[in-house]
Amino acid sequence: MVLRMHSWESRLLDWAQEGYETSRYGESLLDETETYVRPAILHRAYQRCEQVTREHSRTFFLASNLLPAEKRLAIRALYAFCRVSDDLVDRAVEDAAAKLSDWKEQALQQINHTENLILLAWNDTRLRFRVPWRYAEQLLEGIACDLQKTRYETFDELASYSYRVASTVGLMSMHIIGYHSKDAIPYAVKLGVALQLTNILRDVGEDWINGRLYLPLDDLARFGITEQDIEEKRMDNRWKDFMRFQIERTRQLYAEAMPGIRLLHPDGRFAIAAAAELYQGILDDIERHDYDVFHRRAHLSSLQKIIRLPGIWFRL
Repeated sequence: MVLRMHSWESRLLDWAQEGYETSRYGESLLDETETYVRPAILHRAYQRCEQVTREHSRTFFLASNLLPAEKRLAIRALYAFCRVSDDLVDRAVEDAAAKLSDWKEQALQQINHTENLILLAWNDTRLRFRVPWRYAEQLLEGIACDLQKTRYETFDELASYSYRVASTVGLMSMHIIGYHSKDAIPYAVKLGVALQLTNILRDVGEDWINGRLYLPLDDLARFGITEQDIEEKRMDNRWKDFMRFQIERTRQLYAEAMPGIRLLHPDGRFAIAAAAELYQGILDDIERHDYDVFHRRAHLSSLQKIIRLPGIWFRL
């Protein structure tokens, strides 16, 4: 496989390598009593993560069903941890920084002392699968950016943000799924950026209401689009040309990332390929509705997802 690299990826790969090289949870010599959680409580913790995943991401829930049981539980624990972490910023009325700091301290500790069910499952997962602690820390640093930064001047800036809040999730998932070599890292980084860009394009209207604009400002200027245009939801030819450009770039990243699935453990390839391709379907839906991301939320129906699965399987 020949991996195409973009100039903005260099810094992201440095961060990914830094995370990979940090000491991994589970490698330190901890007393077993420090990490022990009663099986009944741990079962409840993983059930809670399943509930959070089902409620917040039908696509991720469907894709995770394609994993073996142990990895399915772990991936849903990771998703729930990320979801709750993000909600601390997105839904907090006050003291968001303090709450996120406290959450970060609990999430990165090696001793499983917490009453929070999501953190119990997450701590068990990161210890069991030896997820590098730095990736989780990078994720939380990215989420913290939303407390202060609401605009991104360039795509390079946006890609850096996307690495923190999405590629890190892919890198942690890589450790849960299993991988043949660290050659999988650049592909996980690309896929994370592609997934986050898809989120951004889908959620333009919702993010604007919340005071955030994740579209690169220099790209908007190049297509002659102002923030006033977005405020007024003007979907003229300028907007359509802009969205075509963004979607084409995102699809290119998906295409560059997909060969890396072959570097994952065989029992996890279908789930990751399904998650990636079903998420790409959001871009198709944006196009089908003439790039209207202000009045509706792009998505695939359950039936549309299911009928795509055989094709995904045969392409592996």
